[in-house]
Amino acid sequence: MQDASQALLENYRFLARYNRWLNERLYDACERLPDEERRRERGAFFGSIHGSLNHLVWGDCLWLSRFGAQGVVFAALSGDLLALPPGARHGTILHEAWSGLRLRRARLDTAIEAWTHEMAADYPLRTMRYANTSGVERAHPMWQALTHFFNHQTHHRGQVTTLLSQAGVDVGVTDLIALV
Repeated sequence: MQDASQALLENYRFLARYNRWLNERLYDACERLPDEERRRERGAFFGSIHGSLNHLVWGDCLWLSRFGAQGVVFAALSGDLLALPPGARHGTILHEAWSGLRLRRARLDTAIEAWTHEMAADYPLRTMRYANTSGVERAHPMWQALTHFFNHQTHHRGQVTTLLSQAGVDVGVTDLIALV
């Protein structure tokens, strides 16, 4: 079981590196557009590029807070980094200013990588308990929540990549295997 646990842990560390790598590429690509273009309503689920990227920050803060509330203290998840304003929901714009959004993203990506390195090998095999945004109590294997956490990022980054492409900006290679 130790080998399987270690393999799961290495997978999440790899996904954390990929997360940082692709977010850096994505934010660099976004900078090729003026702020009004990043904020332009484009018919996406969160409206604009800016709205979609804010949603990712919100989602990461929410999930990281849940992971940090599982009875294990993670130094990487301490402090005010994960704080959300009262009443923040999935569509809340957490950062109106592009510079603030980009800085928060970079800080989150640093914390995510550090967090995966703090995890004990058995952490993905534990049971995760939390209440979802509707207040429904949930319990399932931690590895499912970890996989969802990274998949959620990939899903919405794919949407942003499409929005950028439609705006004439090529992000370049985004494939996970390109990181190897």
